[in-house]
Amino acid sequence: MGVLFSGGKDSTYAAFTASRRDALACLITLIPASDASYMFHYPDLKWTALQAQAMSVPQVTRATLGRKEEELKDLADAVLEATDRFHLAGIYTGALASVYQKSRVERICKNVGVDCFSPMWGDDPEVHLRRLVREGFKVMVVGVSALGLDRRWLGRILDDGAVDELVSLGKKYRFHAGLEGGEGETFVLDCPLFKSRVEVDRSETSWSHDSGRYDILAAHLEPKQAAWPGAS
Repeated sequence: MGVLFSGGKDSTYAAFTASRRDALACLITLIPASDASYMFHYPDLKWTALQAQAMSVPQVTRATLGRKEEELKDLADAVLEATDRFHLAGIYTGALASVYQKSRVERICKNVGVDCFSPMWGDDPEVHLRRLVREGFKVMVVGVSALGLDRRWLGRILDDGAVDELVSLGKKYRFHAGLEGGEGETFVLDCPLFKSRVEVDRSETSWSHDSGRYDILAAHLEPKQAAWPGAS
């Protein structure tokens, strides 16, 4: 199986799910030229190569201008390349609630002749966020673009307290607490699928009007400490 992979919490959890249900053969990453893409995550995409290395999973990457609808041709080409190289039977996505994204990926998969799976589709966003925390996902917020989410969120790691705040702010300002509608972007530093964790060495934040980004400038993989021999 292949996974449409952006390095964020949802696509990484989709990869984790694929690895448990099927054989995870590759990651498929589209790299848009700007943050105007309707389909694809933008911040810190180049560091998905580190995540792929941490998983020991090959990655198919393809650049796209990120223009609405035109970028779907680039996605179709990437899915076709991955399918040919790795003999994929299906593609997993991290879609939670975006009908726009899910329907287009399903159409592409149908045209290529592979199945499409969105295992978290329709999940309650709070349940999903708490599941991530509980299952050991270290998720960093790397972009915000919604009323109620200020610059203090940039670089923040999601824990139970952060989930409490996201759920509360989502209700108050009427945005999707799972950040499915572009209200925020994330980057996974560690999870059960990683053999090493991503350590950020240098970063910078930028803010304009009501949105901001956390850009990773340098990072490396750090081996995970082995469990203590006598630990239970």
